[in-house]
Order: sequence, then structure tokens, then C-alpha cells
Amino acid sequence: MLALFLQASLVIVVLVSFLWALSVWIKNVSIVDLFWGLGFVIVNAMYFYYSGDYYTRKILLLAFVTLWGLRLSIYLSLRNIGKGEDYRYQNFRMKYGAQRYWWVSYFQTFLLQGALIMFVSLPLLGTNVQTDSSGLNGLDYLAIVIFIIGLSFEAGGDFQLAQFKRNPNNKGKVLNTGFWKYTRHPNYFGDSAVWWSFALFSFASGSYWTFIGSVGMTLLLVKVSGVVLLEKTLKETKPQYREYIQKTSSFFPWILKK
Repeated sequence: MLALFLQASLVIVVLVSFLWALSVWIKNVSIVDLFWGLGFVIVNAMYFYYSGDYYTRKILLLAFVTLWGLRLSIYLSLRNIGKGEDYRYQNFRMKYGAQRYWWVSYFQTFLLQGALIMFVSLPLLGTNVQTDSSGLNGLDYLAIVIFIIGLSFEAGGDFQLAQFKRNPNNKGKVLNTGFWKYTRHPNYFGDSAVWWSFALFSFASGSYWTFIGSVGMTLLLVKVSGVVLLEKTLKETKPQYREYIQKTSSFFPWILKK
């Protein structure tokens, strides 16, 4: 297991290093975000191929990770390409200065994302290495259900938000219909649910400690780069958002609060 993990880590380091060099050339660090989903597809494909024995659970996981990762990378590409560098990276560029940020970004952003991909992907490693038969159990079927729910919230939430933003009459307004009626962050909740389905696949295979990767993904979404960071910005830019907070669940879907 360790040898396969290190092999995949080396591939990710090479790929993020190439992306970093490209970002220096085009002066846009945002391209790292487009690699997030794709990175997991690559890592899991390596785990699947080099662990041998293409059992049913591993094939399901390969299909689910590929679907999730490619959808996310394609969505972010369509949303971000042509719109310049994300404000987060612009702020870092101003903070460190152009003479420093070109190399600081390699460690602060690209290598960090590579390390996070490897950590979060642990349940994928556990499932591929530990699965030793084509039989499925109750945890596998539960994982399938949770994956479908999670991807529906994530992809559905992204689609509804994109449609909402396309209407110029919605500028400055808050989306509170569809999936967004039940949670302020259906895409983040869906993303977390998808990764807990991967943790269940890992449990079903007999690999238990690797679930910490799914814990890490949830913490990233809720405490680091997702909910907390986004809500801080929305409170400042959209006055209606404070009322939306009072009525709508933050993360887990729930009925409207009175």
C-alpha cells in the first residue's frame, strides 16, 4: 500500500509542478483549481490499475470517482476560464509581491493542493488495495445511495446557481429555491456526501483508518476553503444573505426555519 501511495504521490508532484510552471508563464494561479477534481481521477486510476484484480467494488469506485472528478473539473473550467485570476490569488500576489509570489505560489498553492489530494484520496487507496473479491455487502449499497444523493446535490446546486447568475435581474439577489431552499451550500454538502460514500466503500473493503481522507475533505469544505470563507464574503456583498442565514440550514439539508 505504501509503495503505491508513494508512486501516485510522485506523479502528482510532477503534474502540479508542470501546472505551476504554466501558471508562472500565464500569470494566473487559478488554473490549479481546474486540476482538483482531475487529480483524484488520476490517483484513483493508478490505484485501480496497479492494485490488480478488477473486482466489482473497485470498478464502481473507478466509475464514481471519474464521474465526480471530471464533472467538477469541467464545471470549474467552464465557469472560470477567460475570467482572469481568482480574487484569492490576486490578494496573495499583492501581499507577497510579484517578485516573490511566482515561487511562493509553488509551495503555498500547488504543492499544498497536491498534498491534499493525496491525503483526501486515502479511502480510494484503501478500497482498491483491500478489496479481495467481487462480492458486495450492505455498506456498498449504502455507499451507492449516498453517492447518488451527494452528486445530485453537488451537480444540481451548481447548475441552479449557474442558471441563476445568467439572469441579469438576479444581480445582488440570493438564490433560495431548488436545492438552495434546504441548505445554503448544496454543492459543498453534496461534495462531502460523495466522499463519505467513498469512505463507506473503504469500510466495506475492510480498510478502516483511511476514512480520515473523507474527514479531511469535509473539514476543508466546512472550516477552511468552503463555507466559512464564502459566507464571510456574501455577508459583506449581499444584504439579503443575513436573512437567508436565519431561515436556511448552513450545511445539512433541512426544512425552512420559521
